[in-house]
Amino acid sequence: MFTNILVAVDPSQIEQGALALKAARKLAHDSYAEITALAVLEPVPAHLSEDVAHEAKVTAADRTATALRHEIGEGSEIRVFVRHGRAAHEIIEHARETKADCIIVASHQPGLSDYFLGSTAARVVRHAPCSVIVLR
Repeated sequence: MFTNILVAVDPSQIEQGALALKAARKLAHDSYAEITALAVLEPVPAHLSEDVAHEAKVTAADRTATALRHEIGEGSEIRVFVRHGRAAHEIIEHARETKADCIIVASHQPGLSDYFLGSTAARVVRHAPCSVIVLR
């Protein structure tokens, strides 16, 4: 059914990303789809960004990628990417760039702030160029 599945993983909750990866593996099993795991590191607030060196951003990305690869498993063929920026925007852009035909994203129970601001999952659903599966 799908040939290119993008799994968005929250870097602060990589363990929970295992559920999304499990769902992707099930979808990919019959169709031999490619799976990509993507973690997005949110930008540092402007008043702090001057103090954060480029090396610190690279180190954070490396740590995130290592943790994600550990969660996925060493022998896995799942590709891992880490991007910097706003999560929903980067997920959508990565899906466009890689021509993903399905995005799997986990979501939490919405709180009051989500109704005013919108959660990452809601933004991805509204703007994605492909099918989106939201897991709870």
